[in-house]
Amino acid sequence: MKKALICGISGQDGSYLAKLLLEKGYFVCGTSRDAQVSSFRNLLRLGIREKVKYESLVPTDFRSVLQVISKVEPDEIYNLAGQTSVGLSFEQPVETLESIATGTLNFLEAIRFIGAPIKFYNAGSSECFGDLGDRPADENTPFRPRSPYAVAKSTAFWQVANYREAYDIFACSGILFNHESPLRPTRFVTQKIVAAACAIAKGSQEKLRLGNISVKRDWGWAPEYVEAMYLMLQQDRPDDYVIATGQSYALEEFVIEAFHCAGLNWQDHVVTDNSLLRPTDLAVSKGNPTKAKEKLGWQAQYKMPDVVRMMVEAY
Repeated sequence: MKKALICGISGQDGSYLAKLLLEKGYFVCGTSRDAQVSSFRNLLRLGIREKVKYESLVPTDFRSVLQVISKVEPDEIYNLAGQTSVGLSFEQPVETLESIATGTLNFLEAIRFIGAPIKFYNAGSSECFGDLGDRPADENTPFRPRSPYAVAKSTAFWQVANYREAYDIFACSGILFNHESPLRPTRFVTQKIVAAACAIAKGSQEKLRLGNISVKRDWGWAPEYVEAMYLMLQQDRPDDYVIATGQSYALEEFVIEAFHCAGLNWQDHVVTDNSLLRPTDLAVSKGNPTKAKEKLGWQAQYKMPDVVRMMVEAY
């Protein structure tokens, strides 16, 4: 039986990945800063809360990382931990950099120290590319990060590449574009939109307050994206992959779709709030997932309209 250690198991991706690996017969261990008090609400929602083993782990503490890896002896480690909000990173840049970059470095160094043939997956981000206009980003597109979050993710990406080349460690980064699901918390704008549309449809008089709705993003379906993570660690050679749908939509289109699914006209319920604008933002974000299709056999089946519909139906 293969053993997987998922750091950040309580989040959207960690929960769906745990479900996928359990279905494939893995022994799955998940970590949290304090596993004894964490609710693991998403795992409960997916019906797998009792099927996973839990360990307390602090990614920024090397001793903690080393202890847990030595105890669990995993075949695969999926590092999905760290501060996940681009918006919040402008308010907490130090915490963001430490949780993502230092956390990733500690995992890599622990794997090197232990010397076992552990395969490592690092959660990269499309935010690293910055603003490319309408050009889709692939694995050879240079990084131009425009947020503290993107800077941290870029740092972690190059740490992974360095350890792969310098120490022959099986380490991969998945450069994932935006991917959503019903497990998203409402601090993410996509779930905020879905929650508001559903609440208003049920009689709420609230207004949905949004910043810049002209930004374009490449939105996919999270349960599909964790399959790509798994596939990366099943290859003969470690490599990095862009995971995306290849299609971009404006946030306004996401809003229109969500309110349409709820039987509403969005213009009656949405107001612009300049206080929600970010210091810097990406106008357009779009990925080119050709390599993932050719090497992993992975292709996104669901595009933005499908994603919105499934999120509204599940709310």
